[in-house]
Amino acid sequence: MEDIGELFDGLFADVDAVVLFSPSGSYFERFDDLEETDVVVIATENSVGADSFVELPLDFDEVSQRVKFGLEGALEQGFIDGGDMVVCATSVFDGTADTVSRVRADEDVRSGVYDLFANSRAEAAVIKNVLELVVELGKKGQKGEPVGALFVVGDAGKVMNKSRPLSYNPFEKSHVHVGDPIVNVMLKEFSRLDGAFVISDSGKIVSAYRYLEPSAEGVDIPKGLGTRHMAAGAVTRDTNATAIVLSESDGLVRAFKGGELVLEIDPEDY
Repeated sequence: MEDIGELFDGLFADVDAVVLFSPSGSYFERFDDLEETDVVVIATENSVGADSFVELPLDFDEVSQRVKFGLEGALEQGFIDGGDMVVCATSVFDGTADTVSRVRADEDVRSGVYDLFANSRAEAAVIKNVLELVVELGKKGQKGEPVGALFVVGDAGKVMNKSRPLSYNPFEKSHVHVGDPIVNVMLKEFSRLDGAFVISDSGKIVSAYRYLEPSAEGVDIPKGLGTRHMAAGAVTRDTNATAIVLSESDGLVRAFKGGELVLEIDPEDY
């Protein structure tokens, strides 16, 4: 009769790399003598002194998001190769490694989430709050109807200089933040009106109803995308902001940085 180790032996067969999420020092040391298998650490800081390390900008509550981010970062930094079979050890319950997953690091892992969070001027938690707000808008719409929206996050001073008001700014002289659930209800209501939302690096809502005016000359966006996406590409090319767009026509969420499309997701799959 097989024991439990033999039953799960296939989980660890032909593994190219082991990815440890926020391991303790003692747990990480157990992998020192591992041969022919790369070890990558994913954490908020490299407290264990790992040679192969990917910084986690925030703790993703969903394990699948945590794993996808870590693998995408490891691919981007060359710690693992496309097509590698990877075993991921992470914590779900008590702070120790209690969950193991076997993942193929193929192209499906590359979503753009790593670049969106890791290399943005705005705080990672702010990017996450805005992305989740836009995804929720994409799922539910505005009173059941599809809605388009544009949020420009970070480098708010330059963004304001490259835009003009379309109407009274309801957030002028306010100190509300995008992570506040009550404020998010307001943002969803305002999203049915024209113009972009401008949000600071720390999450303060600077303005609504902004018409973005940077030149679109030289901005290359995928065919079929409209003026809202063109404005997002242009403003992120001319500033250090990140733009997150919800398309009213196809319902997809797209993010732009440096004038380029870096992320495209279906809200229903997020």
